[in-house]
Amino acid sequence: MSDYRITLKPVYSCPALEIPKDVKLPEGWSLSWHQVATLEALRNPNVDVIFNTAMTGDGKSLAAYLETLLTYFCAIGLYPTNELARDQETQIQEYVEKFKPDIKPRVVRLSGQELEIYAEKQGLKKAAAIESRAGNSEILLSNPDIFHYLHQGKYLTRDDSPDKLWNRIDKDFNLFIFDEFHVFQAPQIASVINTMLLIKNTNRDKKFLFLSATPNKQLIERLQLAGFRCNEINPIEENKYQFPNTEAQCHQLQEEGWRQVSREISLQFISLESSNKASETWLKDNSNLILAHFQQHPGSKGAKGAIILNSIAAVKRLTSFFRELLQPYGLVVGENTGLSGKEEKERSLLADLVLGTSTIDVGVDFKINFLIFESADAGSFVQRLGRLGRHDGYERNGENIKFETFTAYGLIPNFLVERLFQGDSPPLEETGIYDRSFFHNQIRDNYRRLNDFEGYYSRWGNVQSLRICQQLGHKTIKQQYEGSQKAFQAACEEVFNTSLKKVFGRSEAWKREWQQLSGKDKGNPIAEDAATFRGFSPLQCGIYDLTESNEADRFKTYDLPGILSNLEIEVMTEADFTRLLKETAERMGQPIAKGRFKDCLAFLKLRTYREERLNWRFTYSGDLQEKADAWKVQVLTGIEIWQPENYWIGEINKRLRKEALVCYVLRRPVAEVRSRLRLPMHFAIYPISDRYSFHDTTAPYSIAFSQSALLLDTLAYSFKSKGDEIWIA
Repeated sequence: MSDYRITLKPVYSCPALEIPKDVKLPEGWSLSWHQVATLEALRNPNVDVIFNTAMTGDGKSLAAYLETLLTYFCAIGLYPTNELARDQETQIQEYVEKFKPDIKPRVVRLSGQELEIYAEKQGLKKAAAIESRAGNSEILLSNPDIFHYLHQGKYLTRDDSPDKLWNRIDKDFNLFIFDEFHVFQAPQIASVINTMLLIKNTNRDKKFLFLSATPNKQLIERLQLAGFRCNEINPIEENKYQFPNTEAQCHQLQEEGWRQVSREISLQFISLESSNKASETWLKDNSNLILAHFQQHPGSKGAKGAIILNSIAAVKRLTSFFRELLQPYGLVVGENTGLSGKEEKERSLLADLVLGTSTIDVGVDFKINFLIFESADAGSFVQRLGRLGRHDGYERNGENIKFETFTAYGLIPNFLVERLFQGDSPPLEETGIYDRSFFHNQIRDNYRRLNDFEGYYSRWGNVQSLRICQQLGHKTIKQQYEGSQKAFQAACEEVFNTSLKKVFGRSEAWKREWQQLSGKDKGNPIAEDAATFRGFSPLQCGIYDLTESNEADRFKTYDLPGILSNLEIEVMTEADFTRLLKETAERMGQPIAKGRFKDCLAFLKLRTYREERLNWRFTYSGDLQEKADAWKVQVLTGIEIWQPENYWIGEINKRLRKEALVCYVLRRPVAEVRSRLRLPMHFAIYPISDRYSFHDTTAPYSIAFSQSALLLDTLAYSFKSKGDEIWIA
């Protein structure tokens, strides 16, 4: 175990010096500087876009919805995860009860599954269901995926006008809020820019608010290029945070109205080798630390903790381990991952110890006083650490439990410990005491720098622009939007540094290539992928999870690569899966959204999680050198899986080899590509061999699919010429 331990000072947020006269606050409430600054920016007719970069836990949500709580000001809140949207719904309802506005806003939450179930219950098409839900709300909470697709016309029929949905929704709502936007990559940023440009050029006087402790400079610069008037509210740069050293200073700040945002934290760095199970092994070997923490803080002293890891399989295995360890002491262990059912996720928020992945590090408000976390980069390190120290305690069975201390363990790679604490002039010292702003900057400067895929915007972001521009030229609305179409096209060409005429030519070339390959008259898989928000998932499988206790939550989806590596499964037919789905829905008396399973590659029963990852690779029956030499995104068929340990692979391959997959192939092993291109940890790139390299120990080729293929296309040029240097993380 590493001996490096530091202390992070508490954080206090500056109060507003003056509150607008029409702002009536609940008794005992006050506003921070950034909250009033946000309200003033929303009311300023010379501001279109606001970026609030207040620290995690500093009340950005109240800043976002304050005007809606004071006047008739309708808002759409867009959240990257359904868990965060659910958490925000509860918080906003509490705001409404406290503020008691004259016109009580109706709060409606809409996810993909809820949309499908609502449409089915009401006997509506999805477009009508969206229109109904949006039309009956003043605060609509959804996700940017739905927002993207309704502006792309996805929910409409061929007979509908392209503006049928977005025209009404964009007119009805005054404010569009994007929360935790830093979690998105270039394709999602491009989508939001395109949608904002559509709204700007077809509707007037709309406001856009981005909430993120780490603003995206690419987004700000591109919006300014498009003529948006932007206002960044940055409390750090304005010296609106204080980091007191003593209790006396804390009391002084409180007397002056400063609000505590985060408590003092003891942070210990655990230096680990870079291996798949390093964190999992450390947690098992040091489980006594967690047990001791609960034993040292019994009863009214209180203790609640969280463990946040990168791997779903690791969380699943460790949940069983810690349940067995802690159950004799009356302690409840919860789980919250992308494969956890809805009921399990909700229960996890009340557990003494919750284990989770990125589903819980994006904005969900935990009341915990100890945290163990691993991270893949600077952003996830800062984000996950931000879950700790936000609350003084919690309520249990009517009793207020107060936390005494706040402790964190960061499980990090060896190189980061070396950079932070070793060498001639390390930025941090053992037992040092630091403020959050300085510390976060050290993490960002010394952790591995990931690729920001800057080339995506001019290469692929404009495909979405072309789609929207073509919509505006549709015969049913062409005359109405003639001026808007020209303005939209000009703005897109400026922002994405391209000509939509050239983009159209590229799109037509992809269409011709697809027709030659498939013999079909219609379709354009590459353009379709580029027009999506997160990309298609051609390897998605339907899962019937036998490890899930709640029957209604057993039906899930998961990508084939994760299944091959970590799950013990057996193949089932689509008919059997559908029958089980229908029977379960009838038995449970509640609908289960089935639309998400319609394009699944296969259907599988999940029996358990493997203790060790299994090796596997993709294979191609032909010669991949020719495909790699093309240096472009292309559509391939005939791809299969090699994994001799699993008898059911043959069944999967029967279906997989027929699939037309949008992909990018590189003649480099995966490890080299990841290192040289500085790819994010969960970037979907896999090993693949052809008939000439099938028996090689290491697959000499790498392949990425769907949106990952488009992202890889923007970087692959670095392998084309010299390309021999290795970029050290």
